Amino acid sequence: MTSKMLRLALAMVAAGAALATAAHAEGYPSRTVTIMVGANPGGGSDAIGRLISQKFSQLLGRSVVVENRPGASNTIGAAATTKAKPDGHTLFVAASTPVSIAPHLLKLDYDTLKDLQPVGLITLVPNVLVINKDMGVNTVAELVAYMKANPGKVKYGSSGFGTTHVILAEQFNMAADVKSVHVPYPGAAPTQVDIISGVIQMTFDTVPAATAQIKAGNLKPIAVTSPERLPDMPDVPTIREAGYPQVEMQTMYALYTTGGTPRPTVEKLNATLAKALEDPDFRKRIEAFGGTVKVMNTAEFERFNREEYDRYGEIIRKAGLKATN
Repeated sequence: MTSKMLRLALAMVAAGAALATAAHAEGYPSRTVTIMVGANPGGGSDAIGRLISQKFSQLLGRSVVVENRPGASNTIGAAATTKAKPDGHTLFVAASTPVSIAPHLLKLDYDTLKDLQPVGLITLVPNVLVINKDMGVNTVAELVAYMKANPGKVKYGSSGFGTTHVILAEQFNMAADVKSVHVPYPGAAPTQVDIISGVIQMTFDTVPAATAQIKAGNLKPIAVTSPERLPDMPDVPTIREAGYPQVEMQTMYALYTTGGTPRPTVEKLNATLAKALEDPDFRKRIEAFGGTVKVMNTAEFERFNREEYDRYGEIIRKAGLKATN
């Protein structure tokens, strides 16, 4: 075979492969799509995952179901997604925890940057510092004074070691020169139950997860970690206003699929997400969680995802948090 014939043959093979992947995207989805959520029902990831599943069912014309895989700092759901068939029928709605934080702190059986394919950004939401309403504390300054008067007695809850709850609480400990004791839970709901009952005293919960209990009057919000106050909590100051700009942070909620999924299918999923976020009613429901919605194409989100991974790695190093098994 001449070199010219070889080049022609290789070109035909490449063209055939391209047509095959394009055909896959054209026929996608061919069955029920599963959205993995790495938290219990009631948490921020679960609430947003269920909104996404409802909208994607409409837009894709197929059943889209949520499967909760809680535990291990939300990484069980991530691991299940990495092991699925790479065809876009298994998705993962994740907060920052399993994709940007846990890889720097936990020994995982997947490579976040290789085994999870970024699809698109859903929203950026702040966390809210909520406390037991019977503590006699109403402001961050009063909380700091209480913690200094009761060293080591204040406990904060989290959904696991490698979560934004821990990052924020430890940053707060350092910034305010106080000490609080970490108590991990399998999700937001049991954390909130123990704050309400007084077993623990505080957490830096995500706004989507904490909103219902705040509105019910069961949790007292005293600061939000966003740059500005939230429209739904206008009387709650920002953590910067309270004097701790070091603790300012927003949690990413985003959509992923299995690494190795054909690019045309990833692009179709990204376009579906963009269409959902551009719908005024759906966007309003997402923004009700206090989040900022920004539509990104696949390449833009891939860059942003890597930047978030690197940013949290730097925060963790500066905070002196150590990796664990």
